[in-house]
Amino acid sequence: MAKNPDTEPVLRPLRPADLERVIEIDHQITGRPRRKFFEKRLEAALTHADGFIAVAVDSANDLAGFLILRLQKGEFGETGNTAVLDVFGVDMAFRRLGLGRQLLAGVKEYLQKRQITTIRTQVSWQDKTMVAFLSQVGFDVSPHQVLERPTGREETNASRPEADITAIRQDAGISDFSDADGDDFEALSRDQIYVRSMTEDDLNAVVRIDRKLTGSGRPEYYQAKLEETLMESGIRVSLIAETDGVAAGFIMARVDFGEYGRAEPVAVMDTIGVDPDRRGSGVGAAILSQLMANLDALRVEKVRTRTAWNQFPLLTFLDRHGFQPAQQLVLKQSV
Repeated sequence: MAKNPDTEPVLRPLRPADLERVIEIDHQITGRPRRKFFEKRLEAALTHADGFIAVAVDSANDLAGFLILRLQKGEFGETGNTAVLDVFGVDMAFRRLGLGRQLLAGVKEYLQKRQITTIRTQVSWQDKTMVAFLSQVGFDVSPHQVLERPTGREETNASRPEADITAIRQDAGISDFSDADGDDFEALSRDQIYVRSMTEDDLNAVVRIDRKLTGSGRPEYYQAKLEETLMESGIRVSLIAETDGVAAGFIMARVDFGEYGRAEPVAVMDTIGVDPDRRGSGVGAAILSQLMANLDALRVEKVRTRTAWNQFPLLTFLDRHGFQPAQQLVLKQSV
């Protein structure tokens, strides 16, 4: 298809008819088709406009680039509203025309109307082209870091002194996170903690635990999370841990689809909470262990999460369970 870049670009909302061009442009960039991913992501973005912003830019009456922002509130323990630059691409034939910059500038008006003041994204530090572009359009390094670990084996890091863990468990602002003996995964069979898939009926229990941890209820946030199980662009892997028949903790993660409908090799864990009344009982370890087993069964190779640099109790918990810094930069831009 011949391209004529010498026309005035036009910004507009993405439409269902754009699917094939979006897949084509993404294939140019990534070198692999991701049809199933974009079928579900575009459907989610267009059906649930309150959770996404999806924009296209046309040149020569042809879609030349696209951008999808996911609107978040509460993921990764954060407060407030954030826009996450989810997927983004410009046709190779239209590069160096500033279309990427125009796409980002065009969505800021939408974000300001929704009182969203920050755009955040992640990028491999080795992707020098994207890092350079994001730097040029005003993104800075965020005070967050991405951590990851393989799913295929249950591993712990017992190098931290037990005194440090005891002090962390006493922090009133953080839930559980480790068994008192420091042998969390081995202790699961002794603890007899029941872990199962989350259902819509668990909403009240999740909100109750979250209220204990944060001091405020967020039923709308968790309702949206549960709805993702049915409408999102991937597989929602959410679990509930029970002790004595009562919900004691939960974890939420997502696996997107990749090419040919297969699960992507990396899952994202965005929400975790343990009832503070169950500290030191191994609930956090049990539910994380089950998540790893479930992801491994889906042939997902790694799980990632994001934390602020100063979330020390959570960082300690993740460190003890095999998480390490990923080769990803977290970047942010003020709107």
